[in-house]
Amino acid sequence: MEKEFAQADLLRAIRASIKELKQGVDMHCCLVAFLLGDSIDSRNLSSLPCRCSRTPREVKLVNAIKEAIEVLEQSRKAFKSKTLETLRHRLADVLVEAE
Repeated sequence: MEKEFAQADLLRAIRASIKELKQGVDMHCCLVAFLLGDSIDSRNLSSLPCRCSRTPREVKLVNAIKEAIEVLEQSRKAFKSKTLETLRHRLADVLVEAE
């Protein structure tokens, strides 16, 4: 049982580290874009949720997930399904992690 908790803690730490690394890469992408003359307001550079590193495929996937969540949200009153609710929550969690 302790091994499972240790593994879960390790996985959480790895996910947090990956998220932090991705944010750093995104910031560097924004800095390079700024240096190359893209229109980025340098006063707000540190707060930019820059999406420079997202590929067109990633953008399509994020949009598809957002649309699926919207449809599940709209239909939740008509279909009182725990499975659909769980799916909606899982998709929302994936989006949060992707940001």
